[in-house]
Amino acid sequence: MTVVHRIVEAGAGRVHLVEQGSGPLVLLVHGFPESWYSWRRQLPALARAGYRVVALDVRGYGRSSKPRDPAAYRMLDLVADNVAVVRALGESSAVIIGHDWGATIAAHSALLAPETFRAVGILSVPYAPPGGPRPSEAFARMGGEEEFYVSYFQEPGQAESEIEPDVRGWLAGFYRALSGDTMAGPGAPDPHFVTREGGTLRERFPAGALPSWLTEEDLDFYAAEFERTGLTGALNRYRNMDRDWEDLAPYAGAPITQPSLFVGGERDASTMWLSDAIDAYPRTLPNLTGSHLLDCGHWIQQERPDDVNGLLLEFLDNL
Repeated sequence: MTVVHRIVEAGAGRVHLVEQGSGPLVLLVHGFPESWYSWRRQLPALARAGYRVVALDVRGYGRSSKPRDPAAYRMLDLVADNVAVVRALGESSAVIIGHDWGATIAAHSALLAPETFRAVGILSVPYAPPGGPRPSEAFARMGGEEEFYVSYFQEPGQAESEIEPDVRGWLAGFYRALSGDTMAGPGAPDPHFVTREGGTLRERFPAGALPSWLTEEDLDFYAAEFERTGLTGALNRYRNMDRDWEDLAPYAGAPITQPSLFVGGERDASTMWLSDAIDAYPRTLPNLTGSHLLDCGHWIQQERPDDVNGLLLEFLDNL
């Protein structure tokens, strides 16, 4: 089945996407630090099942536009990009599915544009409604004597100076650190934190073989994308969390009322830290059709592609 690459117009310029199949539209949104390529095992499976499947490069990644202004990466703009993609494809509605940051983008797309996104699939990072404390203050409290990675990413240029001299090596370490089959064991330094005053994430990444789901060729693809683009566009997502908190204040506590699906990894820190958000799903996702935890780490649709594909197809077929 033919895979088509195309560029469509959106709010900040262009969005690169990869399309396969025909039928009802399903939009796939990746996380950090990935690209459309993270859905390489979902595209053909969903297309064979009778869906028009589109995986995009989020603003700041791959061949999509990379605005200079950090404020151009706020959630409102990313939701607008997704709506523009659906319209550019000649459709009026879609099911949206996201992983990691893409899960949060997908969830907020469903929340803010329910007329466009008729259902939502959320992978790895549970949905938590807008509201609560200011994010920068909450994350600053998490680290104690160490600094949480989200806080570390806030300073423009800081993480870039760690990553960009050896993009491929850094990505390999980051993927290892959060993968179920290669993450460090109990007692090892937590790779989500850095030592204050000059510490790096890299020094906490486990060494050794690549995760079983990641080939050398896969790693080459990811590294080539970020070596071409740099990391600033991707990291700017983290640098807008306080802006999002302000922008989305009118939606504080709001549920997503469309049909929804959640799939997380049992060994993923995201599902552990946000277990209260999962417990709140009867209120925050009142039309949740399924909540599943798989035996894997963070890179769920790459670590467990067959299981994820089966859950996605069951969700889509029942809509």
